[in-house]
Amino acid sequence: MSSEITFPRQYARTQRFTQGAPRGFGIADGRITFLRSKAADDPTTCLWTLDPETGVERLVADPAVLLGGAAEDLSAEERARRERSREGAAGIVGYALDGAGELAAFTLSGRLFAVSLTDGRAARELAVPGPVIDPRPSPTGTHIAYAAAGALRVVAADGSGDTALAEPDGDDVVWGLAEFIAAEEMSRFRGYWWAPDGSALIATRVDDAPVDRWWISDPANPASAPTRVAYPAAGTSNAEVTAWLIGLDGTRTELTWDRAAYPYLASVHWSAGGDPLLSVQPRDQKRLLTLAVDLAAGTTRELHAETDDVWIDLVPGVPAWTPDGRLVRLVDADGARRVVVADKELTDRRLFVRSILDVADEDVLVTASAGTDASDAEIGEIHVYRVAADGVTRVSAEPGVHTAVRSGDTTVLLSSSLDRFGARVGVYRDGTELAEITSHAATPVLTARVELLRAGARDIPCALLLPTGFDPASGERLPILLDPYGGPHGPRVLAARNPHLTSQWFADQGFAVLVADGRGTPGHSPEWEKSIHLDLGPITLQDQVDALAAVAAERPWLDTTRVGIRGWSYGGYLAALAVLRRPDVFHAAVAGAPVTAWELYDTHYTERYLGLPAEQPEVYRRNSLAAGIEQVPTRRPLMLVHGLADDNVVAAHTLRLSSSLLAAGYPHEVLPLSGVTHMTPQEQVAENLLLLQVDFLRRALARPATD
Repeated sequence: MSSEITFPRQYARTQRFTQGAPRGFGIADGRITFLRSKAADDPTTCLWTLDPETGVERLVADPAVLLGGAAEDLSAEERARRERSREGAAGIVGYALDGAGELAAFTLSGRLFAVSLTDGRAARELAVPGPVIDPRPSPTGTHIAYAAAGALRVVAADGSGDTALAEPDGDDVVWGLAEFIAAEEMSRFRGYWWAPDGSALIATRVDDAPVDRWWISDPANPASAPTRVAYPAAGTSNAEVTAWLIGLDGTRTELTWDRAAYPYLASVHWSAGGDPLLSVQPRDQKRLLTLAVDLAAGTTRELHAETDDVWIDLVPGVPAWTPDGRLVRLVDADGARRVVVADKELTDRRLFVRSILDVADEDVLVTASAGTDASDAEIGEIHVYRVAADGVTRVSAEPGVHTAVRSGDTTVLLSSSLDRFGARVGVYRDGTELAEITSHAATPVLTARVELLRAGARDIPCALLLPTGFDPASGERLPILLDPYGGPHGPRVLAARNPHLTSQWFADQGFAVLVADGRGTPGHSPEWEKSIHLDLGPITLQDQVDALAAVAAERPWLDTTRVGIRGWSYGGYLAALAVLRRPDVFHAAVAGAPVTAWELYDTHYTERYLGLPAEQPEVYRRNSLAAGIEQVPTRRPLMLVHGLADDNVVAAHTLRLSSSLLAAGYPHEVLPLSGVTHMTPQEQVAENLLLLQVDFLRRALARPATD
């Protein structure tokens, strides 16, 4: 047997080439903190610092030392938190700093650790009740708050005076943690926020009692009891979320707003620029209120109301205050997502703003894509821009995908491109590069060769990958494999090499691989994203069909009689939808963790696109995979793959679809993954899933379809 490492094995062992890559950057007083494992084959993440002036990196917290070589022991709450954030690493997977960047706090095995970043002393454990979740030092560095056993607690930075600021008053109540919907769909992973002076906190109280209980079992281990989870499926009750002002002396004041009309707490911002800000949404997400908190009374006042006939997207980082007290927000208007500071629009149709990175008096740092009026709209590129009253300046120079972290005059810029593996991480001060943070990530055994293009009448962004060394003039015709995500919040056509590595591997197995970002995917215009309203599946599928037709029409060596499609999550839904609705175009599909019946998926996501099931039953039926199975004219090969421990897209989706297929006499394959969640982080699972998919697709597309 050859000892040469294969791409599937390397892909699995390196956690998709993330191990050894720096991430999780913090900046304070010019010093950089970051997370990184020691090597590409090491899954355990450590905490490091970098002195940009000297380029010296220092290991400040090593889990192997702090745990004495013992394996991690994660609580169920911590596992759920990591699942929500799609965190697959081990060790120190998150940390928080005080305002000066001198104190860092983090957890290992549910234990609380703190380390001074300036005195060179080793990290120390603080003896507190656990298991500890999400510890955060106060801005003054005198205290550390954390969540444990449903309570929000605080301890002095020296480990003394631990006390509970708020304890659960019911079996289903937790303080200081984000509820399922906030973490899974709103990108709000926190449940408490420190006052700028460290004297108090705003914290959420989450009561899951109204939420329906589901049971997730492990059929491979029948002696194990099922796991009971609170899952807010579309049309059912959400958790009740309230916000409270809590002083370090234990005083508590509820912050009030019209929660009946606006039940979703989307974000909290508390800075020295002004009163605390809350953003809240109604259930239909067609309105977003920005509220300022009166700390003395606990009341709120409306600063701004954004409305939309379809929905309003939540973008992390806004609303926020500039340090001198001007409100920063985003608005969808006239084909673009624009930055607004103190009611003045600072960007126009030339930019589609994707995220807010930092807010200063002089400017706002953002990521953005070229907008609808850009004369040189790049395919798959995302850049960092400074947005100021006197104009917009692009910070990232080279073509590619970029993001940044900034504090004061120091910026950490992460840059990926089609010309290299992984991201280059540079540290800049006033625009001058001082240092580069080392990456230990593995170099893949293959190189993605990507052609970026636009296809069809709608100029759908696409990436096309061919087998290494393929010559179109050879006369060979290639079977086609579509490899989309194809839905909201999941761009796949990116001007960077690593995102296309798996697609290239499939191409090297003898396929022409096409990735298309149709309507609904982000980064184009608000209208592009929102055109899928109430017609999620049919529209996103049509754009896959149109992209395929346009690309194949110009390339006669693409064999449209042998077309497969694969995907995971929304991509899995799209793959199954393709063979069930358009068997005239698609001849085989691999559908991983697909949402097959939208009434089984969560409230905030599903209702944004499809409305409430009771009010839109026909919309839900039209977007269901089971609709009309018995009338499908041609039965194409279909493989369904699902993790039985998935608590996001639960395995009932695949099991119900399989039952419907069986009842209709539709042959199909089901691959259940015991103990696997939505992330599939296990090495053997990740490796063999790739191999099994290729084997299935080769069999299914071995010869042209006959009907």
